[in-house]
Amino acid sequence: MAQIPGMQIGAQNPQNINQVQGFQERLSQPVIDSNSNKYETFQETLNGFIKNVNDLQAEAGRSVEMLLTGEIKDVHDVMIAVEKAGTSFELMMEIRNKMIEAYHEILRMQV
Repeated sequence: MAQIPGMQIGAQNPQNINQVQGFQERLSQPVIDSNSNKYETFQETLNGFIKNVNDLQAEAGRSVEMLLTGEIKDVHDVMIAVEKAGTSFELMMEIRNKMIEAYHEILRMQV
């Protein structure tokens, strides 16, 4: 049986299973939104983040269209909107990659 200082690893250590079960219980608990004092689940938080990224992408698209039609003269505002949308999309993809990585790590765990 493998030994780590202060911890015994293997089927005889039920603490590992309890930690996973505790984590699962915490995921299902809502999180309070400090701005509106409204409780949000993890899924609602992710959906809100994805909606915000989508809104920024749409806003950037509208800014580019308005620049091309001559309604906006300041290129800086358009570039800021495009970069904001691009940065938020990159962050969303990194969060997605980390979540997939964590999911695969959980799949590799032995019970």
